[in-house]
Amino acid sequence: MLKARKLVVIVVEAGLVTRLARDVMAKGAKGYTVTSASGLGPRNQRAGDLEGGNAKLETVVPEAVATEVLEMLKTNYFPHYACSAWVSDVQVLRDDRY
Repeated sequence: MLKARKLVVIVVEAGLVTRLARDVMAKGAKGYTVTSASGLGPRNQRAGDLEGGNAKLETVVPEAVATEVLEMLKTNYFPHYACSAWVSDVQVLRDDRY
């Protein structure tokens, strides 16, 4: 009844969330949730003129999509922006939604 999926959580500068959401969907995610986030990380700094705090984008995806999203982050976001990500195993009902 339950299906294995990956929960990908990305914390990024709030000014990037629209771009990030578009990129995540382009990699195959069927949806996402965005919430405001605050905290302190090892860099404690922002790139460029981006203001507005942080946002947390969460998406539940198949493993192959999670891999694609992480590769995209590694190439397009991590070198340039204050951004972090992690992946957790989750079990979902309504598999067709993910």
